[in-house]
Amino acid sequence: MKKILPILLLTVLVMGVKAQTFDEYFDGRNLRLDYILAGDSMEQAIYFEQAYVTTQWAGRRARLAETPLRGNGQVRLYDHDTGKLIYTHTFSTLFQEWQATEEATHVKKAFQTSFNVPMPRKAVDVSVVLTDFHANTAAQLTHTINPDDILIRKLSKSTFPHYYICKGGKFISRSSDSLDGREVSDDKEPDIVRCIDLAVVAEGYTRQQMDKFYADCRRLADALFAHEPFTSMKDRFNIVAVAAESPQSGTSVPHQKIWNATPANTHYDTFYTNRYLMTQDMHRLYNLLAGVPFEHVIVLVNSDTYGGGGIYNQLTVTTSDHPTFNQVLVHEFGHAYGGLGDEYFYDDGYTTMYPADTEPWEPNLTTLKDFKSKWADMLPPGTAIPTPADKSVPNYRLVRNDSERQRLNAATQRVGVFEGGGYQSKGVYRPAQECRMKINEVENFCPVCSRAIRSITDFYTSE
Repeated sequence: MKKILPILLLTVLVMGVKAQTFDEYFDGRNLRLDYILAGDSMEQAIYFEQAYVTTQWAGRRARLAETPLRGNGQVRLYDHDTGKLIYTHTFSTLFQEWQATEEATHVKKAFQTSFNVPMPRKAVDVSVVLTDFHANTAAQLTHTINPDDILIRKLSKSTFPHYYICKGGKFISRSSDSLDGREVSDDKEPDIVRCIDLAVVAEGYTRQQMDKFYADCRRLADALFAHEPFTSMKDRFNIVAVAAESPQSGTSVPHQKIWNATPANTHYDTFYTNRYLMTQDMHRLYNLLAGVPFEHVIVLVNSDTYGGGGIYNQLTVTTSDHPTFNQVLVHEFGHAYGGLGDEYFYDDGYTTMYPADTEPWEPNLTTLKDFKSKWADMLPPGTAIPTPADKSVPNYRLVRNDSERQRLNAATQRVGVFEGGGYQSKGVYRPAQECRMKINEVENFCPVCSRAIRSITDFYTSE
């Protein structure tokens, strides 16, 4: 272990299992499990669809029965003979987010999801659990996977080429000539064991636009590593660009009656919100990544219109050419990778996502139900709870000069307990007056969000 995890992640869920070696239970291949999640605002159901095997497991090989965050769901592997928990992983889904919408009160829908887990050597019982906003089990499915099952399909490598933008934080040149002195030509295999493997999938790029896609991927990597704590931890990341060709440029915009054929099937107007840009076709997305070792996915959409989204341990979607590309990318990746919650609020949600009787699992939000498990250790002595806003901090919409901009950015580094967050102005609290998880107009994450990203990176890359 590279360091002791801070108090924030001492809430790790250890499911009563002693540590075991990876090779004891797993053979090094990747098992992909496809599911359908279905229901409405009151009911949830989980259906198993198909299992696939690919050649390389890219996830962690230590702390297999622990989880750094609770998430809104868990997938768990138990040894079939002994009942011992041998692997667990947490996540959130677009389906569960949809359940909080008004539409879910009168329509039943089905959503796809896929999980990569290490391929077991022997039969395992797979348990998929979805939890509600009170952290109670809302749906559960348990089924057995036998690695000798003849119906586990061997997934062929995707026909789309892929190219590493960086390996272990070192940028890779696409030619023998270095572009800026930081790049190297490197034919070595990436270290997929000690690094987080991030795949960037082209969406809405035609064959003629692939040079633009690679350049956009480089901009993406530069933007991510320009922000702490990613800057100082970039040696823990591999970034691979997957050149999925689209027959049409751009993505679908339903409110403009534009429906384009694209590899990942993304579209604006998710949940009838113009700027919410996502895909519900997770199985199709995972097909694009066949043969590419990955743990996290960014779908990079060839568009200059504001939009995107991020779902914890599922995917990030962002657009390539909007002026706020850097800010939106980092914010949405904060959701998908760090499990960070939105710190803004507007009180027009149909359902309360953070009830007062439950402590949120997101590390940067609290209802004060169990605040000691969050950032209580980071509060300066004498900090009032709730913490009053500093009236000298300018409104981000009205910043007029560098002095006001500096004061706005300085507000991100003062830790307190500020009321308002998780889409609710009352009863939910955030750790800083302003933060990258609240507004795009500041440069940095607050200290609590930064610690959360560091801790989760340590968790997944420590041996």
